Amino acid sequence: MKKPILVGAVLYDPKVSVIWDIIAEYFAHNGCPIDTIFYTNYELQVQALLAGSIGIAWNSPLAWLDAQRQSKGTCRAIAMRDTDRDRQSHFIVRQDSEIESISELRGKTVAVGAKDSPQATLIPIGMLQAHGLEPGRDFQVRRFDILVGKHGDHIGGELEAFRCLASGEAAASTMLDLNWQRWTQDGTIDPSRYRILASTDRFDHCVFTVRSDFPKDLEQQWLGVLFSMQYDNPKHREMMDMEGLKQWMPGRTTGFGPLSEAVAKQRFFEQ
Repeated sequence: MKKPILVGAVLYDPKVSVIWDIIAEYFAHNGCPIDTIFYTNYELQVQALLAGSIGIAWNSPLAWLDAQRQSKGTCRAIAMRDTDRDRQSHFIVRQDSEIESISELRGKTVAVGAKDSPQATLIPIGMLQAHGLEPGRDFQVRRFDILVGKHGDHIGGELEAFRCLASGEAAASTMLDLNWQRWTQDGTIDPSRYRILASTDRFDHCVFTVRSDFPKDLEQQWLGVLFSMQYDNPKHREMMDMEGLKQWMPGRTTGFGPLSEAVAKQRFFEQ
C-alpha cells in the first residue's frame, strides 16, 4: 500500500473533518493517498511541520509567518484558495457616527477579534499604527479572545466585536471583507445602520506550507490532484462551499506584507 502524505489542519469547526474526508476520498481515488492530522491550534501544527511529523500544513497567514520565522525563511507556500488572495479588513461604524476618518478614532474604543486574528486584530491595529495611533495610548482596544490559537479562522471574535459596536460600547469594530459581505446579505448586519469607515491594504490569507526538504515529486503529484478539483463537480462543490472557495490556486507570498508589518510593529512573536 502506498504511504499516505500526512497533511495537518486545525480543527476550528466540526465541518473541517467533513471537508477533509471529502478531499481524502478524492486523493485516494486519484492515486495520491493522504491522511489528515488534526490540531487544536496552529502553534502545534507549525511545530509538527518543522519537526517532520507532517509533510504539508494548511496554515493560517500567521502560522505561515511563524513557520518562516522558525525555519529561517526556508518553507515553501505551495497552494491556496482563490478567496485567500487580495482580502481586506474593514473598520465598521454606525451610519450616524460623526467619525469620517481613521484619525478620528483617536480617543475612541475600537472592538477587535482574538489577539491572534490577522484579519480582525493584527492587520487593523497595524493600519491604525501606520496612521500614528498607538493602542492603549491613542485609542482603547476592546478585544474578544474567542478560540485563541485558531488565528481567527472562525467568526466568533469578529461577531462579538460587531455586537460591541452595536451595543454602543465601541466607536468602531473590525471584520474581514467576506464577513461584511456575508452578514449584510444574511441580515446579521443592517447596512442602513452601519457603514465601512476605512479598509486595510489588501492581503493574502491561508496557504499550504511545506518544508524545504519536502520531495518535489510528491509535491507536484499532490498539487496535480488538488488543482484538478472542479467546482462544477457536485461532490467537490459541497467541500468547496464549506471551505469557501471555487478554485485552488498556486501559493504565493507577495500578499503577506501587511501582516508581516503588523506583527513586527506589535512584537507579536516576542510576547
